Amino acid sequence: MARLFILLSAAVIFSFAGPGTSAAQQDSPEIKDHIFLENPAQNAEAEAGRIYQALKDEMEVSYEMSGIPEIKNYQSWDSFNSLPYLSETHGRRYVNNFANKIGADYGKLAKGEKHAPGTVLAKDSLTLTDSGQFFPGALFIMEKLAAGTNPQTADWRYIMISPDGSVFGDTTGDQRANVDYCHDCHKVRASYDYVFYIPEEFRRNK
Repeated sequence: MARLFILLSAAVIFSFAGPGTSAAQQDSPEIKDHIFLENPAQNAEAEAGRIYQALKDEMEVSYEMSGIPEIKNYQSWDSFNSLPYLSETHGRRYVNNFANKIGADYGKLAKGEKHAPGTVLAKDSLTLTDSGQFFPGALFIMEKLAAGTNPQTADWRYIMISPDGSVFGDTTGDQRANVDYCHDCHKVRASYDYVFYIPEEFRRNK
C-alpha cells in the first residue's frame, strides 16, 4: 500500500489562502506534513482543480479499498464538470461528477424520464479546511437498482465512502441510517429521477 502515500496519515496537504469551510469529521486524516503553494490561484475552484490532478490517482485507490465493485476505475468513466465546484449539499466539499456507460445520459433526461438500471453516478471530493488546506474528501455514489428493488428510495442505492476506503454508509447495507438523508435531499428532483446536475458554469459540455 506504499503508493497510497498514505492518504490516511495525510502525507500531502496543499495550502490555499482563500475562504475557509468547515471540514467534515469523516474527512479528517492525521496531518503530518504540509506542502505550501507559493502562488495559489485566485479562486478556490481553479486551485482545487490543480490539487485534484495531483491527488486523484491515490484517491481512487483508497476508495477502491472499500471493496465496492461498482466504483472500480470510476475515473475512467465520462466526467461532466470542467473544474471541481463547491457543493453545499455535500458538506461544502469541492466535487467532481462521473457516470458509467449505462449512465451516459446523465444530465440529459427529460422531465419524467428515468435512468436505466445499472446506472452508477460517482462524485468524489476535496475538503477545504478553515485554515485553507485542501485534502481528499468522501466519495458519493448513486446506483440505479432494478425496478421494485427499493421503493423507499425510488430504486436508488446511496453510498458514501470515506477517504480511507471505509464505507460510511450504504442504503443497502448495515450503515443505511448514515445515508438515509441522501434520498430526502434528492426528493426535490423527483421529476428528473431524483438526480441533480452540475451548475451550468462548471459543465464540461454546455
